[in-house]
Amino acid sequence: MTAAAANGLVTYTINSQTGTTYTLATTDQYQVLVIGSNAAAKTFSIPTNAVTPFAVGSAISILNTGTAALTIQAVTSGTTTVTSAGTVSAAPTVAQYKAAVCIKTGTDTWTVVGAVS
Repeated sequence: MTAAAANGLVTYTINSQTGTTYTLATTDQYQVLVIGSNAAAKTFSIPTNAVTPFAVGSAISILNTGTAALTIQAVTSGTTTVTSAGTVSAAPTVAQYKAAVCIKTGTDTWTVVGAVS
């Protein structure tokens, strides 16, 4: 799967999710995941490389439009490491109308950057 280009800019497909949980899939590459339309707290999970083998360097964009926070976490902590500040494992949160990008930096390592706390 590849991103499209329009006027020299990369364009991504919007993938809207309305539930309270979502687990990353290989089909999510080159998409912006819009997690919202739900007032409850939401969880976005990143699976192990053995289950969902993204290439190192893959980047997944997430936008939270729901009123409650979105937590980004590993499906299997201890196997998949999610960091957002330095090298300390974390479960970063994204507030309403904020966005983050999950970047695969190693076989089972992801760094989350953007409007996270």
